[in-house]
Amino acid sequence: METPLSNSGNPPLKTSHRAPLTLSGLDFKLLKVFKAVVEAGGFSAAQNELNVGLAAISKQISDLEIRIGMRLCTRGREGFHLTEEGSLVYQASIDLFASVDNFRDRLSSAQNELIGDLGVGVIDNTISDAQSPLVAALKQINEASPKVRFQLQTSQLDEVERGVVEGRLLAGIVPVYQRREEFDYYALYEERSEVYCAIGHPLFTLPEVEMGSNVLKDYECINHRYAIHRDKLNFTHYDSFSASATQVEAVALLIKTGRFVGFLPRHYAASLVAQGQFRAVRPDLIHIDTPFNLILRHNTVRSPLVKAFARALGVDLKATVG
Repeated sequence: METPLSNSGNPPLKTSHRAPLTLSGLDFKLLKVFKAVVEAGGFSAAQNELNVGLAAISKQISDLEIRIGMRLCTRGREGFHLTEEGSLVYQASIDLFASVDNFRDRLSSAQNELIGDLGVGVIDNTISDAQSPLVAALKQINEASPKVRFQLQTSQLDEVERGVVEGRLLAGIVPVYQRREEFDYYALYEERSEVYCAIGHPLFTLPEVEMGSNVLKDYECINHRYAIHRDKLNFTHYDSFSASATQVEAVALLIKTGRFVGFLPRHYAASLVAQGQFRAVRPDLIHIDTPFNLILRHNTVRSPLVKAFARALGVDLKATVG
């Protein structure tokens, strides 16, 4: 079912004397639907999130387009795409709902009660890291403030950073390879990574006494495209990077072939080592420590909910930002 404005037809003419838009409760509802559709990547994909059918979503987007007099999106065989106006409305809706949440948080704080949505992005494959304070922090928030709704997203580093910059996420917990001016950084813990090989690799059965700190330079290594670690060149060199991967699990799969060695977080590899599938290569000599930080968007007001989350993580937001 196509909408009057979200198909290939022309949008209504814009007039220079259009009255300022007055937002009503209905407008807020329609903007929430539009925001959900954009973040889901299309009308069909948003059905589960919104718990309504495709026809209802189409009508609501059509109603919104008519109310504001703009064509917000196109959809069809070519897929879902935002128009220029649609991108503007989407970004404005993020700011709008962030302001509403901040207003609500301040009122609830005055009543000594936290409510609202806690959107947090965390890098994937960290569930096995006992050093991470995230699980304990979420538990503490839920026990103390049961009306807070969690929106937890696990993804790659660039996706978490993008979510915080755009305001879709209040906070991120990420490894820090290089700092960006868009964020304030607060130290949490360090993750140790070591080099591993698998059954079938020459190093798997080589006695440790025959391994030195330069042992990797004789073997094919995996280039971790998601991690920029200059320290790795202390143990290997660029010419040995004959495979690349963009996620931790992808690195593990390549190692499992028995053809490559690669860095993995020690907590992630522990079960594979215990099963006898992987072996750490001179972890006493070859390892890298990566700082994990809480990141918040720079120069933004810290809502009571964000402050509570930071405290649960053991972070002092008044401390000097590194």
